[in-house]
Amino acid sequence: MGPVRVTAIASLTPLVELDADPFLVDSRSQHAMCARWAAEHGYVVARELLVRGLRPDHCLLWEGVRPGTDLFVAPSLRVLERALSSVEEFAAECARRGVRVETVGRAEPSYDAAMKACVHRRLSMPTAGYDGR
Repeated sequence: MGPVRVTAIASLTPLVELDADPFLVDSRSQHAMCARWAAEHGYVVARELLVRGLRPDHCLLWEGVRPGTDLFVAPSLRVLERALSSVEEFAAECARRGVRVETVGRAEPSYDAAMKACVHRRLSMPTAGYDGR
């Protein structure tokens, strides 16, 4: 068995929802939260998924996943609820396949107007070469 590989799950949420729920829109922060969690546990993020309403049995989730060594992590249950069509079915599928699923469980960042503006710029101008910095 090799090292634990983590698949980080973030929610694909439309930019129009930025004011109402900035963290769900800010997939970069979601993935960063997962990466910090993985590093703290000595794991490596092997894949980052950005999905919305994905079926728990979709091949995208399971491609290359090794039972007993790989795991899924999401920032929170509410991110999983947005990313997957059914968290309960996903948990059952993970149990059936022998793969752990974890949530980071930390507080989400608070977004002020400047942070929302950065997220908006990054997501609204990706083809203009803007790198989010």
